[in-house]
Amino acid sequence: MQDLYPTRCTGEPQLLARSEPVVRRAWEPGAPLTKEQIEQFGRDGYLVLEDVFSADEMAALQAETGRLLGDPAALKDETVIAEPGSREVRSIFEIHGQSELMARLAADVRLAGVASYLLDDQVYLHQSRLNYKPGFQGKEFYWHSDFETWHAEDGMPCMRALSMSVLLAENTPNNGPLMVIPGSQRVYVTCVGETPDDHYKHSLRKQEYGVPDDDSLAELAHKHGIVAPTGKPGTVIVFDCNLMHGSNGNITPFPRSNAFFVFNAVSNRLTDPFAAARPRPDFIAARHVRPIVPVSGHLEGELA
Repeated sequence: MQDLYPTRCTGEPQLLARSEPVVRRAWEPGAPLTKEQIEQFGRDGYLVLEDVFSADEMAALQAETGRLLGDPAALKDETVIAEPGSREVRSIFEIHGQSELMARLAADVRLAGVASYLLDDQVYLHQSRLNYKPGFQGKEFYWHSDFETWHAEDGMPCMRALSMSVLLAENTPNNGPLMVIPGSQRVYVTCVGETPDDHYKHSLRKQEYGVPDDDSLAELAHKHGIVAPTGKPGTVIVFDCNLMHGSNGNITPFPRSNAFFVFNAVSNRLTDPFAAARPRPDFIAARHVRPIVPVSGHLEGELA
């Protein structure tokens, strides 16, 4: 397959123009988003959707989050990632396979239905995880484009994927919220350095390869600015697979957590990695495509 987005193969980084659309389907009556929201997603590469889930639904999700974080020994060992230099949980991967409620959340029409519309295809879960940034000890996530890693190490051919972050705790300007560079989804920043074997074993704790260079980041930030979307529990942040993003550490006493789902178009299923010797494990990047049939209804009521 032709590599439309070569990376980690030259000694100098490049900024390449994106060769495909961000939004695959224009607004029409009955769409799950407004015309203005769809236009914003195409322009800025992200959306903040407020009050997507009710207080009762959030209480159930927060209780489930507490259960998962409270007993990591009951989870698949390789899916639990600790903070660098600490035993604090940083992420739990494959949450849809380890929690019935998280699986139901991923399939909810308010998430999967929106993803399917924007990507104009059936979707499946490329990845799911619970991100946790504890008070005082939560470390930063450095700037990166998810697609660069998914392309290089997983074999995702095209930019026909997006992420959804369901806020499970309040994200404030102070507790290390997501930061994005609006409009950066239209530029592909290539990275330098050959991918080490089993890179994921280190990159999930602290990424060193697939990290954009300072000059490229500075150029994008000066051109587009930096925004830190915030919100209360029940908010959903949607962002394009190639949007440059990161987050600061959390030195406040207020923890931050979110359920994170990556929806990929069925037509964009993974091939061989474009810049790695072998693909990452399935718990990070699903190679078995299971199309989602979006489900309507109240989260907690259906599982009670």
